[in-house]
This record gives sequence, C-alpha cells and structure tokens, in this order.
Amino acid sequence: MPEVIFNGPAGRIEGRYHPAKVRSAPIGIVLHPHPQFGGTMNNQIVYNCYYQFVNRGFSVLRFNFRGVGRSQGAFDHGVGELSDAAAALDYAQAINPEARTCWIAGFSFGAWIGMQLLMRRPEVEGFISIAPPANLYDFSFLAPCPSSGLIVHGDKDAVVPLTAVQGLVEKLKTQKGIVIEQQVVPGANHFFENAIDPLMEVVGGYLDKRLGKQDAAE
Repeated sequence: MPEVIFNGPAGRIEGRYHPAKVRSAPIGIVLHPHPQFGGTMNNQIVYNCYYQFVNRGFSVLRFNFRGVGRSQGAFDHGVGELSDAAAALDYAQAINPEARTCWIAGFSFGAWIGMQLLMRRPEVEGFISIAPPANLYDFSFLAPCPSSGLIVHGDKDAVVPLTAVQGLVEKLKTQKGIVIEQQVVPGANHFFENAIDPLMEVVGGYLDKRLGKQDAAE
C-alpha cells in the first residue's frame, strides 16, 4: 500500500494507492467523511472499503481532502473537496491508462462528494454511498442519476435519519435503466460502531453481484 503524493487544485494531496495486477482493471476511489469532524482517509470505514476493492482486483486510491493530514490547502465546504476528488480520479486514470471504468465509494460527507463526482464523470459505472447525509446537504443534482449503485444506512443513525435517505432513494429509483439498491444495517449508528463487519458484508456482496462472481477474488 504505497503512499502517494499528487497535485491537487490547492497543492499537494496525500494518498494511499494499491495498483491492480491487471492493467485494464477498474479503478476504485474511496472518499472520507467530513474533514472538520475528524474525517481522514484512515477512517475505519474508508480503510475497509478500500480493501473491499483491493480484494476484487481494482486499482484503488484513497486520499486526504485539502487541509487534512499532509494534504495542502484548507477546508472549502465541499466545493474544493469535489475538485480534489476529480484530481484524484485524474491521477488514478493517468497511471492506469488502460482502465475503462471506475467506481466511487464514499462515507457520509464523502458520499455527498462522490455522488457529485459521479454526475461529472461518465466513466464512473458504479457507486457505493455509505450514510449519505441527505438531510444536511442538497442532493438535487442527482437528476438523473447516471449510474447504478448501492446506498447503505444504519437504522439507528441519529445524524442522518433513515427517512431522509429513504426519500433520496425513492427519488433516484424512478430513472429507467438505473438500479439503486438500498441496504439497511440493523442496529448501526451513523459511524457504524460495532457494525463494520456487517457493513462490509453488504459492500462486498454488492460488489460481487455487480462484478459477477467469476470476477471476484475469493
């Protein structure tokens, strides 16, 4: 898991990158939760998601948004962070020129950023949004949602009520040819404390289903 430094709009960005063994393997980008509430690329959910992709043969990148860890710049309320995510995808594509597709995964604030990136980049063919903060941020840009994906939530989330996410899912489900799958992890709060394993079972199972079992690393 080599440490990488790449250029972002606000200066250097610190990341961790795992190259795939196959040159045409898909790219996975994993985005961390809110920088002002302790979110970093070493968040347990981000770290575990990263390895869900690694174990299925992706080239995977996770990184610190501007102003976090050794990434330069300062928090920019989502605008700059979206630019950072785009720069991360550019970087991953530059070192994987034969990769045809990519996936975006994000947790909380990272899910909001990831779904915005999804709207801008047609090569993103799948997404995983964990506890998207549908009551705290505007998700109306998802019209229409261009890719199928998974939204996972805990039924004991006190930060983002399940009803807020349900409303988002219902809105997204109306598009033809796009399948939005929703999974609820029983007993899990917003941070999936004591529920990381069931969360990762959901994430891994969804990836296996979308990739086809024969493509999944056992």
